[in-house]
Amino acid sequence: MNYRGRFAPSPTGPLHIGSLVSALASWLDARAHAGAWLVRIEDIDGPRTVPGAAEDILSTLERFGMRADEPPVWQSERMARYRDALEQLKADGLVYPCGCTRKEIADSLLNTHARNTTLAYPGTCRGGLHGKPARAWRLRVPDGEAAVITFQDRWQRLQTQNLATEVGDFVLKRADAQWAYQLAVVVDDADAGITHIVRGADLMDSTARQIYLQRCLDLPTPEYLHVPVVTNDHGEKLSKQNGATALDANTPLDALTAAAHHLGLNIGDVKQKTLDDFYATATAAWARRMGMR
Repeated sequence: MNYRGRFAPSPTGPLHIGSLVSALASWLDARAHAGAWLVRIEDIDGPRTVPGAAEDILSTLERFGMRADEPPVWQSERMARYRDALEQLKADGLVYPCGCTRKEIADSLLNTHARNTTLAYPGTCRGGLHGKPARAWRLRVPDGEAAVITFQDRWQRLQTQNLATEVGDFVLKRADAQWAYQLAVVVDDADAGITHIVRGADLMDSTARQIYLQRCLDLPTPEYLHVPVVTNDHGEKLSKQNGATALDANTPLDALTAAAHHLGLNIGDVKQKTLDDFYATATAAWARRMGMR
């Protein structure tokens, strides 16, 4: 199997150290496997997309020495593929229209489970819309043992999630007509032939849903690796929303060294002099960290 990995940033702002950690991990894993590294711009969520952010991200990656092995892919240019996938699921009877608002779902859960914290969709529209207009499309998840998805994460080890009790039937097309992340990423990864997904641990909760959707669409399941996220002083995931500082493209080695240390890579005490020196040292350290050498 030829290794194919990817980095898939959302253009909601410039890259910061948290996103650099994910980019570096995916880059090093691809290079340690002598595989291909791709970039996908996840601009599927129109309201959150910042004009010019995608171009800034690509430019920053270039300045940091991370060049994709194929031209970047833009989700906004792939709407037809998402429609095809939804139509396939409709034909198989696996999805249904939902007329519930977020408030209605929350109220239903509150009435059913006084201390419910999972906010799993209770299946209100499984049997029909009951006179409500359709707002979204949901994928029907199985009940019982079939709802339990287990996968081996290369960093976080064995993971298990019960889709029925922890998630419920999940949205593939939102009420605002935007395609949901779960559907887009599954279709995109399959079309690109992605064999290994390396990303932040904040996305690990989505993995079981994506694996189930891959099965519904008869698509292969990649191997997964979720690296620890960078947090701020309050223990929150570092993000653009809570004040993450944009990377300084003029000092890439300082940021790359910090990202490597966050990943627990032993790159020595001597500061690398060039990007090529850094990547050679970091790739070898990643291979050792992952038990490849």
